[in-house]
Amino acid sequence: VQLQASGGGLVQAGGSLRLSCEASGPRFSRYAMGWFRQAPGKEREFVARISAGSAGITTYADSVKGRFTISRDNAKNTVYLQMNSLNAEDTAVYYCAAAPNWGSAFDYWGQGTQVTVSS
Repeated sequence: VQLQASGGGLVQAGGSLRLSCEASGPRFSRYAMGWFRQAPGKEREFVARISAGSAGITTYADSVKGRFTISRDNAKNTVYLQMNSLNAEDTAVYYCAAAPNWGSAFDYWGQGTQVTVSS
């Protein structure tokens, strides 16, 4: 599966952005999907994950819990990350990824989209 992330940009602190990740290839609904981010000088970190299919099981990093929401539209082969109440610490390149199972490693990665939050 190939992944294409979009929706990044420059936003003021307190603002919102919605990232999208469109997948090409068959059986998108069978993949668990995730979002990760990498800030300058830091390692890539987990942000959120959503289960395959329509169950909608989600997990979040503590740093984004209550502010970010991951969702998916299997008919559109797309996973979203709604980001609210953004702050400067959210500045990073955001990547979407796909895993064959909920507990598996993420095997497929998108190219990343830059999110910059100005304070």
